Amino acid sequence: MKRFHVHVAVNDLPSSVTFYSRLFGQAPAKERPDYAKWMLEDPRLNFAISARGQAGGLNHFGMQADTAEELTDLKRLADAASGENTLEQAAASCCYASSQKHWTVDPQGIAWEHFLTMGDSVAYGDDTASSAGACCIPVAQAEIPSDAPCCVPKEDAATAAGACCGPAP
Repeated sequence: MKRFHVHVAVNDLPSSVTFYSRLFGQAPAKERPDYAKWMLEDPRLNFAISARGQAGGLNHFGMQADTAEELTDLKRLADAASGENTLEQAAASCCYASSQKHWTVDPQGIAWEHFLTMGDSVAYGDDTASSAGACCIPVAQAEIPSDAPCCVPKEDAATAAGACCGPAP
């Protein structure tokens, strides 16, 4: 059974952890200095927050698969919805987890992540070129300021020498 995923960027992580812990009636399942995640069972929700220099608010939505078959089904649906415009990340390290995933963007520009968690990771995201950046979220290259820290992949990410947004500065 899949689990809905919401990731919100916050400005004050400690106060947000306190708020959401009270709202959900439980402590985070995972907490780091820049990140916290709750794994709720009713409703099945993977709710994450991070304080990594992004503007506060919605970061992305997603679906967490329990099996490789569910992830394959989600990929098929994402391809159908986006005209096969998905970004595949077969071995991602993101949000202190190792996973297989793919991304797409809805018509409003909201990123959607489908992923299968394989295990824990010691780093927030090895798939970024900057320690200040966040996990790779596919948006049009025109939307990325040229002086922005690496936080989303540019269109030529496949040739980017191992960094999601191109070579590290």
